[in-house]
Order: sequence, then structure tokens, then C-alpha cells
Amino acid sequence: MSPPGACTNILNARSKAKGIGTISNPERFLNQDFQQLKQYCLTKAVRYIDEMFPPDRRSIGPGILSAADIKRVVWLRPIKMVPSPSFSVDGMSRFDFGQGVIGNCWFLASIGALTFQRPILEQVVPLDQSFDEEYCGLFHFRFWRFGKWIDVIIDDKLPTINGRLLFVQSKTPNEFWPALLEKAYAKVCGSYSDMNAGSPAEALVDFTGGVHICVQLSDPPLALWELMFRAGKSKSLMGCGTQGETSANRVLSNGLVQGHAYTVTGVKQGRQVNLVRLWNPWGQGEWNGDWSDESRLWNTVSSEDREMCHHMQNDGEFWMALEDFCRFFADLDICCLCPDFLDGSSSCHWRSSCYEGRWVAGITAGGCINNIESFWTNPQYRVKVDKLLSECSSSDNDKTMLVSLMQKPDKRNRRLVQNLHIGFSVFEFPASFFQGNTPVGQSKTYVNAREVMELMALKPGEYLIVPSTFNPNETASYLLTILSKAETHVQ
Repeated sequence: MSPPGACTNILNARSKAKGIGTISNPERFLNQDFQQLKQYCLTKAVRYIDEMFPPDRRSIGPGILSAADIKRVVWLRPIKMVPSPSFSVDGMSRFDFGQGVIGNCWFLASIGALTFQRPILEQVVPLDQSFDEEYCGLFHFRFWRFGKWIDVIIDDKLPTINGRLLFVQSKTPNEFWPALLEKAYAKVCGSYSDMNAGSPAEALVDFTGGVHICVQLSDPPLALWELMFRAGKSKSLMGCGTQGETSANRVLSNGLVQGHAYTVTGVKQGRQVNLVRLWNPWGQGEWNGDWSDESRLWNTVSSEDREMCHHMQNDGEFWMALEDFCRFFADLDICCLCPDFLDGSSSCHWRSSCYEGRWVAGITAGGCINNIESFWTNPQYRVKVDKLLSECSSSDNDKTMLVSLMQKPDKRNRRLVQNLHIGFSVFEFPASFFQGNTPVGQSKTYVNAREVMELMALKPGEYLIVPSTFNPNETASYLLTILSKAETHVQ
């Protein structure tokens, strides 16, 4: 471990580069090997039952079913539910499924976004799985978790009552990829109930291992439309959430669900209005204001645009004006493999470095800058930012660096994780930054979230990045990711 206040060369930090934990060689979750288990089941002519995520009440978890309903649950394989089950039917689409009795709209909204990016979808959902020749009740999926890709195996026993799936349900009765994907993520989280409530950003990052950018719609950037338009044209996944209490599921008079996650499925630039297309993971229930399915405003556009965009179906998908989107939604999450789309430039590529670290009480956990006597003991990263290449620079206020700080949980069960208030500060170097120096950049606030991030415009020079908890003497692990538009290194 580095001594308190030691600067770390980010180029020598452990990153996603090679070895176990990459998308091509994911780490075996709970040390379960898919190929070995499959071969064993085929050789013995048995169907797999996962002892690490057993088909019983422990995997459902507390708080989402009554004691009476728990007793009625029967775990069934798809082959016991329908005559001819399929992994997927006619491809994979957001219209394949609808939310069940658990409050995991954040996860399902992210799946809706995932279906738009087939290369990313195929990383998460291996498509060479079926109920045909080599079926043995065993399936697997891949997720990015805190700096590494993991391969998660499950059996295909699914919780039902009266033969009907409890959780995510396919609209095509014999299609089961959504339910199996949900079960795999529930296993990672600890149980189905551990998926109750969350933000689309969490699943979007876990589906891509990419960069997360959060936009507060109460104070959106002036170029929000251009940002969304470019993100829509790139390989970005976008999710968002409405304002209000997340546990209420109250449908407002305008048709939106309070405190609910949605998928951004498209953008359309019109002559007089910019439109955003959204999808409700319930699979039904839509906005009923301007530009909704029954809005007369569709009569004001060309027949070509109307035919392309306007669909009178209660499938959960609808259009609304950008102004109404900002008015009724709280935040927008954009997740991408690389933030090239931020400035619309394809000639300049961002570079990333990752570092796994740990705050240790009494040693490297100095708290925020308010703690003058101990702040200097926090981990520090000395970074040199070179001048932007001319083809990469569009203005003096270019956002040249994105810093993400993600805390790693110390418990498997998601509902038991107590996130600390975390943040970071960026100082010019050389400077005695722990003696009253003002940072040139920082996370907007210290929040008890899994991740905080900030885009910054840094001029060429040297800087110190200091991640910290708000309070001193709090022990936790973290992952710091630094993406730079300019060449970034230690001098």
C-alpha cells in the first residue's frame, strides 16, 4: 500500500488491459465454470440445479412477496411451462417483455436500451444458447462489475404462481431470454428483492463496462439536444427517470409514472420541435400530452414523418417534446464505450486509465477538504495533461477530462450495501493543496451513490486528483477511472 499522500502513476495502475476479467476472458462468478458444468450435465444426462442460487425463498429474498404468496411459489423450468420454449423468438427487442411484481424498472429500462446495440447485447447475452440438442437447464450471462467482466451461470428454474412468471414476463409466452437474464442479474445482486429500486445508470454501466455521463434535467446544458442527438447516433445507451418518490408507482394525470425509470429509444429533429422517444418498461402506459400517440400535433407534420414516427399502440413507447422531457424527468443517463460523441469529433479519441484503491481508516482515509489536518493523507494521482491536437480542439472551453469515482461494495447482497458519501477534487500541481489551495475541478457534491463523475475543461499542465470520502476514517474500496481527450501521463 502506498504511504499517505503518495502520488500514483496512473499509467502503471492496474487496468482492464489483459488477463482474467476481460470481456474475452471473464472471471467465473462464484468460481463456477460454465463449460465444465455443462459437460458434466450432458455426460450424466441430468439437468442443472444451481446450489449457489437455489430455487427457493432465499433467492427471492425478503419484502416483495407475502408469507402466503411465498408458500404458493413453484419453481418451474420453461419446458414445464410451455410445449416448445425458445431462448428468443424473432430476435430481441424492448417490446418482448414487461415488468413483473418487483420494482426493477431501472434494470428493465436498461435492457430496453441494450437491445438497440446488438454487439453489446451479444457480449451480455451469449446467443448460442437454446432449449435444443445440448439443453441441460444451464444458461450463462456476462456483466461488468467494478472493473472486471464476470460470467454468471444459472439454472432455468423460474419462480411462478399458478404457472405464471412472477417477475419479468415475455409477451410471447414461449420466449425466455428476459426472465433468464433477470435471474442472472438477481444472482449477482444476491436475490430478486435485492434488485428492488435503483438507477438505470447502474445496469447500463454493468452491461457495457463503459463511461457513464449523468445530466440533471432541472439544469440541462445549453447543448442538450445536440448531446442527445450525437449520443443517439453513436453506440450509446440512454436511460432516464421521472421526478418523485420511487416506491409509489403512482400514475400521474399526464400518463407518466412518478419516480419511474424509462428508456430513451430515439430522438427526432423537426422543423419547429425536437422530439424524444421514450419507452416504459411496464410494456404499457404512456404520456398523453403533446406529441403523444393521440396528439393532434401529428397532423401538422408531413405524411412521411407521420408514417415513420407515429404509432397508435399501447406498447409503452411514446414521443414528447424536449422541453416537456426536461420538465417532467429528473435526470438523463448516457452510457457509452467511449465519450467521442461529446464534441461530435471522430478524429480524436479519448484515452482511459483505471486504478483500484482503498481508503483505510487512520491511514489513507482523510475525509473531504474540510478536514485540513487529515485531507492530505488521501490517495493522490499526479496527472500531466498535454496540449490538445488541433483537430481535437473546437474551443478554449473544451471538456478535456472525465473523472469517475466508483465505490466497491463489501457485501454481495445489494440491499445491504451502505454507500459512503464520496467525491473528488482536482488541484493544480505543484501546489500545497492541503493548505487552503482551491481546487480547479471537483465532483459537484459528496453523495452516497455508487458512482460520482464530472466532466472538466483542464488546460495543459499538471494536476493532482484526490478521491475521498466525506468523513475521515471511513474504510472502503474504490475504482477511479480517468478519461482524457488529450495525451495524459505522469511527467
